[in-house]
Formats: sequence, structure tokens, C-alpha cells
Amino acid sequence: MSLALRNLQRAVPLRRALLRQRLQAVRGALGVQAFDLGVVCVDNRKIQQMNRVYREQDTPTDVLSFPFHEVTATHGLCHLLGFTHSTEAEWQKMYQKEKQVLQELNKHMGTRLQPLSRGLF
Repeated sequence: MSLALRNLQRAVPLRRALLRQRLQAVRGALGVQAFDLGVVCVDNRKIQQMNRVYREQDTPTDVLSFPFHEVTATHGLCHLLGFTHSTEAEWQKMYQKEKQVLQELNKHMGTRLQPLSRGLF
């Protein structure tokens, strides 16, 4: 299945082709090639912000992982319903809708999902 890589940091030089090759090898060794995987490399400031939002820990961490389908499906469906986030006003509307939907999911599933677009503006 697919492997998406995104490098949003500049502190550490990153060779995407080599990283992709190694991640594919790890997926093979673990027997999880049938699953989609997205990897985003960020700096300490961004991962600390994400750690604070999603785990309520105000420190940088080495890795955060998310169940891809539960959170991104909500975001994608909001787009299909006409929500956008090109401006701060549009983002506010979309963020509130995502938050409302995820709060309902959290009640039923016992999770603590938050909109992935949190902190976009």
C-alpha cells in the first residue's frame, strides 16, 4: 500500500529516497505492507505543540502516531461537504465542524481525537 513522506523541518538533512527505502524494509519485516503509512518530519517546536494538543504533554517527543483513518476521514468528509480552510474565517468554520464530529466520536469510542487542522491559523 502507499507510503507518504513529508519533510516540514530543516534542522536535519533528510534524504527522502533513502528514508522511503528503509521504511519499506521495516514495513516488510513487520509484515504490514498492506497498510497505508504517512510520515511527517517536523522540528521540536512543532512536535511539542502537537504533543501538547494530542497528549497534553508540553514537551517535545521523538514520535507521535495517529490512527490515520479516524481523524483524516472527518477532515476529508468536511471538504466533500464544502468546508475549506483557505482563510482564517473558513478554517474556523471547518475546525468547529471537525471538532463537533470528533467529540461525538470520542463519546462513542472512548478516544481523544482532535482535528488535525488544529493550530492551522
